[in-house]
Amino acid sequence: MRKWRFSHPAPPLRLPGSCHPVVHATAKGCGLHVCGPDLRPPLPRERPTLRSEEQAISDPRTNDKIRVTEVRLVGASGEQVGVVPIETALRLAADADLDLVEVAPNSKPPVAKIMDFGKFKYEAAQKAKEARRNQANTILKEVRFRLKIDKHDYETKTKRAVGFLAQGDKVKAMILFRGREQSRPEQGVRLLQQFAEDIAEYGIVESNPRIDGRNMVMVIAPLKNKSDAKAEQNARRAEEKATRKADKSNEAAADSADSAKASE
Repeated sequence: MRKWRFSHPAPPLRLPGSCHPVVHATAKGCGLHVCGPDLRPPLPRERPTLRSEEQAISDPRTNDKIRVTEVRLVGASGEQVGVVPIETALRLAADADLDLVEVAPNSKPPVAKIMDFGKFKYEAAQKAKEARRNQANTILKEVRFRLKIDKHDYETKTKRAVGFLAQGDKVKAMILFRGREQSRPEQGVRLLQQFAEDIAEYGIVESNPRIDGRNMVMVIAPLKNKSDAKAEQNARRAEEKATRKADKSNEAAADSADSAKASE
């Protein structure tokens, strides 16, 4: 019998999922190459170099880093000097023992100001810190109701919600349905609407009553933000403290007057 032979080997066959021909099996007498899948773990990717974009954006160019031919110069006291060559602006800043800071790089020509850059950065950091401290972080407080709630429990939960709103926090009112109560959602809507009317002096409905699984929820936002509410609370506490101090002073004065009369 004649044996068949190929004059040229067949191209390698790639199996599904194969990436690189790493396993070669040659059938005897036919030159057939079969490539198995590449089971090697992928090479770790190179980590991109992180650039401090925040610093590049927040820190303006100063002094010899300002690479322009001329600038619109603002003096150390805020006076307008006008458009001058960059060499003149740098010389004026050096004579005043201050820095030349590019405050508006996109203007034509760019605006630069003579200032103490270290002091400027410190004041900017302090302002950012104070802004973060006074930032109004609204918290979502939750008040839960039953569809068949008694009057005392309802008043207690309403009072609690008023306290949350007075502090500048949002209130999530939730009705928990039991069994067949789920077939009467209109009663839940009426209860939540009544609740919203009772606390309308402190908050406004942000999200109308809606079904959430087996519950019904409604979100009420405070009329005052948290920073204003905190300021009012501090002022109220200071006033109460001053009132208590005045009362104690009056009591002490009355006691001394009584003692003086008794000694006479």
